[in-house]
Amino acid sequence: MNIVISGGTGFVGKQLSETLIEKGHHVYILTRSPEKKLDTKQVTYIGWLKKGFDPLSELPEIDAVVNLAGTSLFGKWTKEKKEDIRSSRLEATETLVDMIGKMSKKPKVFVSGSAVGYYGTSEQDAFTEDTTKRGQDFLADVTYDWEETAKQAKSLGIRTVLARFGIVLGDKGALPLMQLPFRYFAGGKIGSGEQWLSWIHVQDAAGLIAYAIEQDTIKGPLNITAPSPRRNKDFSKTLAKTLHRPYWTAAPAPVIQKALGEMSTLVLEGQCVYPKKALDNGYQFRFPALSEALEQAL
Repeated sequence: MNIVISGGTGFVGKQLSETLIEKGHHVYILTRSPEKKLDTKQVTYIGWLKKGFDPLSELPEIDAVVNLAGTSLFGKWTKEKKEDIRSSRLEATETLVDMIGKMSKKPKVFVSGSAVGYYGTSEQDAFTEDTTKRGQDFLADVTYDWEETAKQAKSLGIRTVLARFGIVLGDKGALPLMQLPFRYFAGGKIGSGEQWLSWIHVQDAAGLIAYAIEQDTIKGPLNITAPSPRRNKDFSKTLAKTLHRPYWTAAPAPVIQKALGEMSTLVLEGQCVYPKKALDNGYQFRFPALSEALEQAL
């Protein structure tokens, strides 16, 4: 297959590219700086989102489009940062849907990134793709608008998958920051420790997206999470054990809130999310257990 990826130079995008190449596909990565990249036999870099770039003129017939573009959530959520979080996702998605609409032969599937933040936060409830109620906070609003924009591809007759990512574990992303206190013998739970953390190993995140491309039965919301979410206190204990470090210091919620501001909701609150659709459609997780995922990632 010929597969287009936006956000293909990021943490998950790089792993997805490797996964697709191993399966024999050709990957076309959309980037703002194609001149800084080196094409290979199975990877072609194409410029976009800048004046003078016309991806359609450089693309062959495409079988699938994957949208992983969007600025990082990390950093203090100032007014400008929040607008960037929102606009970077909507602009990329709108551009891709418009590009798909102009293709003479449409791709079979459009996989667009989203996040488990769609569900809001809860210490009691569990969420699957069958959950109809959505959250009412900033991230829930962003993911709702993001998904609604992506759904425009459905009106073009394209099978559309809304990939709701949990915390992705690997050598990049959140895990390097999460392990720092433990490395310095100061690790423990964050806040109450009761908040849920729905995670997935980066190899499974990429594997599940690749699986969704190949499986015609997968459409609509798809939780990109492992089947074993953990509360923060349990996640932290497993992380400490993996690193051979003590688990003893708690990071008080007020300290986290003062340091991170509104972004503190990412670590002080969470959601228990299960990958029902992935399991129902036969996806086999490489790292279903947290201990195995952390051992590989660290």
